[in-house]
Amino acid sequence: MLNRGYAYTTIISSKHRGQTLLSHLASLYPHSTPMAWQQRLNGGEVTLNGVVATGSESITIGQTLIWYRPPWIEPDAPRHFEVLFDDPYLLAVNKPSGLPTLPGSGFLENTLLRLVQKHSPNANPVHRLGRATSGIVLFAKTAQAASNLQANWNTSKIQKIYRALAQKIALQDSYEILTPIGLVPHPSIGSVWAASPSGKTSKSLARVISRTTSTTTFEVSLFSGRPHQIRIHLASIGHPLVGDPLYSVSGQPLENNPGLPGDGGYFLHAQFLKIQHPITGEQIHLEAALPLDFSLHQ
Repeated sequence: MLNRGYAYTTIISSKHRGQTLLSHLASLYPHSTPMAWQQRLNGGEVTLNGVVATGSESITIGQTLIWYRPPWIEPDAPRHFEVLFDDPYLLAVNKPSGLPTLPGSGFLENTLLRLVQKHSPNANPVHRLGRATSGIVLFAKTAQAASNLQANWNTSKIQKIYRALAQKIALQDSYEILTPIGLVPHPSIGSVWAASPSGKTSKSLARVISRTTSTTTFEVSLFSGRPHQIRIHLASIGHPLVGDPLYSVSGQPLENNPGLPGDGGYFLHAQFLKIQHPITGEQIHLEAALPLDFSLHQ
């Protein structure tokens, strides 16, 4: 089934000034070749400051670039979610693995945001989970609730605890992981978040829940909010997630054909969230039950 299409809007920044529009489009949206972009330009899908573009234009700072993407068939994704908490200010849901939190990478309507907003039009996510990560996603329904939560999101006032199934047998019972996280090269998409000495300070605490002959189940508490933090941090101490197609034991992308950030196959679940209600001050403890497939692999 076709979706409604989408208008992607960007403002030209100073670092792109002087490029041709065609070369800029190919670098801005590298999923398509310059030839494919020229075909879209020829079809009238792109405007620059409201004028249908040809691609030969020399772009300059402040111009408005819009790509009117025609309707397309989105990738399949689960479309169910469980409501864990709901009041006039907050909504918390249990997201299934495989459902993106926000639009991107070909997903628009098949996203948690769109599905939630059908029932609560004013709800917007305070944070996001990776497409393949399951568990608690918190939405704010008012600007005040969103502002209060975001101000405290990466502080000790909010506890975020995940369950992760990792490769190899952990030698310690707990780990404090401080590996910095930054952008590193990726052969398909240019760059990806990974362990990087020049990256941003990050902190996770990982505690062993159980061990098998070849895996370790960790309970991981987050004290910073870097992209893919748990996947990168556990990999950086030698325990990549079971089935992770992207990260190696160094916390870097795999050397041979690394996957994309949204690819699934790994086991990571946002299981517990403890917050102070941003309006009433009530202490709220949320729990999302482990998915069946996660439980079977422990």
